[in-house]
Amino acid sequence: MQQENQKQYLWWQDGIIYQVYPRSFQDSNGDGVGDLRGVIQRLDYLKNLGVKAIWLSPIYPSPMADFGYDISDYEGIWPTFGTMADFDELLAKLHAAEMKLILDLVPNHSSDEHPWFRESRSSRDNPKRDWYIWKDARPDGGLPNNWLSVFGGPAWEWDEQTRQYYYHAFLVKQPDLNWRNPAVERAMLDVMKFWLDKGVDGFRVDAMWHMIKDEQWRDNPHNPDYKEWMSTYEQLLPVYSTDQPEMHGIVIKMRKLLDEYDERLMIAEIYLPVHRLVAYYGTHDKEAHLPFNFMLISLPWDSRLIAASIDEYEGALVADDWPNWVVGNHDQPRITSRIGMGQAKVAAMLLLTLRGTPTLYYGDEIGMRDVPIPADEVQDPQGLNMPEKNLSRDPERTPMQWDASTNAGFTAGEPWLRLDRTFRRRNAAIQATTEYSHLCLYQKLIRLRRQESSLMTGAYRPVYSDNQQLAYIREATGQPAFLIVLNLSHRPCYFTPSTIRFTGVIVVDTLPEQEQVSVKDTIGLFGDEGMIVELDDWQPVSANPTTHELSAMP
Repeated sequence: MQQENQKQYLWWQDGIIYQVYPRSFQDSNGDGVGDLRGVIQRLDYLKNLGVKAIWLSPIYPSPMADFGYDISDYEGIWPTFGTMADFDELLAKLHAAEMKLILDLVPNHSSDEHPWFRESRSSRDNPKRDWYIWKDARPDGGLPNNWLSVFGGPAWEWDEQTRQYYYHAFLVKQPDLNWRNPAVERAMLDVMKFWLDKGVDGFRVDAMWHMIKDEQWRDNPHNPDYKEWMSTYEQLLPVYSTDQPEMHGIVIKMRKLLDEYDERLMIAEIYLPVHRLVAYYGTHDKEAHLPFNFMLISLPWDSRLIAASIDEYEGALVADDWPNWVVGNHDQPRITSRIGMGQAKVAAMLLLTLRGTPTLYYGDEIGMRDVPIPADEVQDPQGLNMPEKNLSRDPERTPMQWDASTNAGFTAGEPWLRLDRTFRRRNAAIQATTEYSHLCLYQKLIRLRRQESSLMTGAYRPVYSDNQQLAYIREATGQPAFLIVLNLSHRPCYFTPSTIRFTGVIVVDTLPEQEQVSVKDTIGLFGDEGMIVELDDWQPVSANPTTHELSAMP
């Protein structure tokens, strides 16, 4: 067995990452939009919650066509968010609090208002023409190929002045950079160096799997499983427009730059199946430290499927690959709106007890829900471009609910997006004093995780799963072991594994009345209940186990 307690772990391995969506976290000046000084105001909350690092969604100058993911200056701060002096103060205060700062890096595309693109589109012979992807029309006048934009429609836009198409995987106002051009590569590495020299602790790299495209520009095949409710982008399988082999060479160069600094982190946004995802760790772990694992977002909330997928992921990791988990972000419906308020607490326990680094999305710790945004208030381009499909990301981006005061304590002005109408009874201030709240559960889970090396960095051992529940053990050599039992259904279930005998005490439960209750060999769980049992003793027994239980035997 690995000597977990003898190994030195880095901050991003034993810590928790918290995503801050700056527009929606805290407004400090009453303009209705969150800002950097607002984040500074709330650092005590984050410190007390127990997170190690915050990941800031983009804060750079931008026309805001895609709310900051369309960057017009990679080395500045959008004035509505504040100044570079505000950023420097935030970074200094985070470091003084022994916390870390991760920036969103958006290297796949820029804004069409970036000086690079303005030069590129000015003429065919401009030195920066090849910094972006320009193609002639087909002989019949058609588009260069059939590739689609993630935000709807074709991925090619005609430029009348230079009589060519440019490629945009996302919005028309987000032209893709040409990463086959070494000058682009050097420029973006210089951007990374600018922020690393300022002391930033790492990057979350947006849309990494989009950065290199097929050199032959072949048509993507049609998706035989496409359904009308899906995004129009999913009509095709993006086998030629994403995840090309040459991408790994670029990630290696990005990692090499990071490794010139102490303990800097690279997270990669990659939506791919497990065995293609883990390739982005690289040989000998020389690519991304954490290719984001979105399994708990994309999978149906089914105990057998999730248990099997956890095993698949654990089995795909090699050597020192470090796992990571996430249940929500700014692009996906909130966990409460996907599986319900009761199961969201079970999901919190799963997220914070699996092996690896968890990333929290702001507001999930208080059970924030997706908020219905009227059609005339929709701002997200994905929602505006495909209004009939209910794919707007605005509902999961609404302002943080701090307290019961006007606008939930988020702003003294008019919030940029409407708030959940229940904020006066569902907010951080109320939940901080309520034993049965979402926030209280998160605080207990984070506190226990930070106290116990078995939960922070220990081994993962699957124990049991069926059509309602899943169970596993976390253990580190010489430390208390913990049994986690989760009921992923609304009905009672009964944990009676045939492969282990155990005794222990429930130390955290989604139903706090159960805490400090002793258990032995069998446990009855209410619907929507999850528990962490500190084991006094456990041992395997000879039996006729199920196939899944066999994998749990030491």
